[in-house]
Amino acid sequence: MRFGLEKVLGISQQALAIHSRRSEVLANNLANAETPGFKARDIDFRAALRQVGQQGRMQGSAGRLTTTHAGHLGSSGVPTGGIDDLIGELKFRNPTQPSLDGNTVDPLREKSAFMENAILYQANLRFLTGKVKMLKMALKGE
Repeated sequence: MRFGLEKVLGISQQALAIHSRRSEVLANNLANAETPGFKARDIDFRAALRQVGQQGRMQGSAGRLTTTHAGHLGSSGVPTGGIDDLIGELKFRNPTQPSLDGNTVDPLREKSAFMENAILYQANLRFLTGKVKMLKMALKGE
């Protein structure tokens, strides 16, 4: 029987990567809150995590874009091989109150989403840390 660390840790590693990428996207939205015409974007965490889970089961499925070199652009417009490759394209956020200049960023909503994402990232990190500690204890025979 093969022992794989990804079997022990589960999907937590990918979840951390998605949370991290979502933090970048939300911070970008906040930074462009005053930019005319800027469209707020976000990652649907549940859909992204589901996509990551299916990615492991459907390696090389038909109809999926494939690249032949690490420098090639994926379907999301960024080089392949990163977390953007796994989660797909970013989604545009529907504005709750449209502005006259075309900007769809709602700073309060973005700050709230950023803080929620940070809390979920920390919770996932603590969960992963606990798994690693338990694994260390098992290896030491404690």
